[in-house]
Amino acid sequence: MAPVLRRTSARSRDPESRHPPPIRWVLAGRSLVNGRLRPLEIGVSGDGIIVALGRDLRSPERHDVGEGVILPSATDLHVHFRDPGGSRTVESFATGTVQAALGGVGLVADMPNTIPTVTDAARFEEKRSRVLGRAAVDVLLYGALITTSKLDELATTVGALKLYLSPTTGVDTPPGHDEIPSLLRRAAATGLPLTVHAEDPQKFRLDPPPRSLSDWDCSRPEVAEEAAVSEVIAAAPRGLRLHFAHVTSSRVADRIAKAGHSFEASPHHLLLSRESRLGSRAKVNPPLRSEAKRSELWARFAGGGIPCVASDHAPHDVAEKDRPFELAPSGMPNVETMVPLLLAKVRAGDIDLARLVAVAMDRPSRWVGLPRGRIALGHRADLIVVDFRDRRTITAKDLHAPCGWSAFEGREGIFPREHYRAGERIVFEGEYIGTPTGVLRRPEFAM
Repeated sequence: MAPVLRRTSARSRDPESRHPPPIRWVLAGRSLVNGRLRPLEIGVSGDGIIVALGRDLRSPERHDVGEGVILPSATDLHVHFRDPGGSRTVESFATGTVQAALGGVGLVADMPNTIPTVTDAARFEEKRSRVLGRAAVDVLLYGALITTSKLDELATTVGALKLYLSPTTGVDTPPGHDEIPSLLRRAAATGLPLTVHAEDPQKFRLDPPPRSLSDWDCSRPEVAEEAAVSEVIAAAPRGLRLHFAHVTSSRVADRIAKAGHSFEASPHHLLLSRESRLGSRAKVNPPLRSEAKRSELWARFAGGGIPCVASDHAPHDVAEKDRPFELAPSGMPNVETMVPLLLAKVRAGDIDLARLVAVAMDRPSRWVGLPRGRIALGHRADLIVVDFRDRRTITAKDLHAPCGWSAFEGREGIFPREHYRAGERIVFEGEYIGTPTGVLRRPEFAM
């Protein structure tokens, strides 16, 4: 059986239980302290760890960002970088992680449904070789939970598992209903986090072929999501670190929250609806819902009822997306715009800054068992600096996605002015200036 991740003891993770390393440099500005923006100085060690917090810290080097706001960099639990198996003109680890860096994301979790799908250690190794030396930020790689035949070997390499309950790229035949309980039990035994794409294909209505966003919603209805979520919750064993991807409705969110599991919403389901005029460019799985359901989902999100936000970054070439609706692939680019879109919502007063830090930085990091996402002693100095006065209109020509388009064209975004990875600056004045030193990450502790 694969080794189980054990919770690290509180003392072994407590920076006060050992003599902290010296401060190499200090980042000074404003940050959230007890829920309010206050002046704060952050002391960073030579190995990129936060070792001091306070005022008037002494160090050989100091960088003061004035009225800039210092936040933890985000963890994006859901990206598709198409590497291997995709066209380099659409995406790769190199291009995708630069977008992440520019968008304030310091860790990306890449899905396993590449070509080939990550189902064993050999396929993991092929994917790993494409990350090292190319990634601008850190990467966690998912493995696909399709069968249990090679799960033990897979669990020693990947950082999390993904279960697809409906067909998708690389997963033509998802597990049957009778296989789900066994898969969930085996996943729990690994101690790894498990994310589920929850749609029951038996509830799909794909004939006649959908030709609009409204048709797409009706063909993959909310009831398909509800049925899959209920089935997984009923079969989930105790101790499973369970998370549901891209929840599209407040009703589904209620079901998961009452069962005590984690879940995410994506910016397109929070900010776009089937009433948008984007046509096939807004075709995603699961579909965009009605404006009324979108509004309900946003209200729940703004009110603190959704624990995580994740981009579900899944780019396609614009020529593919602009094919007739029934032929166009599902997915859209999002990793560079997710945090800026939500920062703009903070500035507009639609969501609290503390709420954004919780859903985009803190909770996603905790769920994958990594000490990041908070400005706290002993955590990695993965930090962004934001100037809320520096607003800009999102345009595809100013973004860095090779696919060359964005569903959020014309919307307002606030992009990080600076981004630090382990204390080293990788973005300055909105430009990527780093080197591809991102590493692979696995959970370090269980929740």
